[in-house]
Amino acid sequence: EVQLQAFGGGLVQAGGSLRLSCAASGFTFEDYAVGWFRQAPGKDSEGVSCVSNTFGETYYADSVKGRFTISRDNAKNTVYLQMNSLKPEDTAVYYCAADNSLILSSYRDDVQYDYWGQGTLVTVSS
Repeated sequence: EVQLQAFGGGLVQAGGSLRLSCAASGFTFEDYAVGWFRQAPGKDSEGVSCVSNTFGETYYADSVKGRFTISRDNAKNTVYLQMNSLKPEDTAVYYCAADNSLILSSYRDDVQYDYWGQGTLVTVSS
């Protein structure tokens, strides 16, 4: 059974940090690019970051560039999203997704992804 599990969300003050994890099982994880998306209340989903499968290339939305870092550990079938200098506008439910034929330049296009995890809520208080 294919599973993606996102966890690590919580409540943090502005300026604080959180690390989200996305744990995968049921497929050959190293063959898949993994993206993080977020959806704030009343807003559309936003592609936040992506890490490629083969070379570990990383991509970031302008809104998080310089503050968030994505990484992967294929030995643990896990992708991480380190979030620093958090802002209230980062408050959202964060989802991870995986695909083995992702067009990386279009990583923010959520229809590309085969597998999705459940969300984890990040709340940043001012």
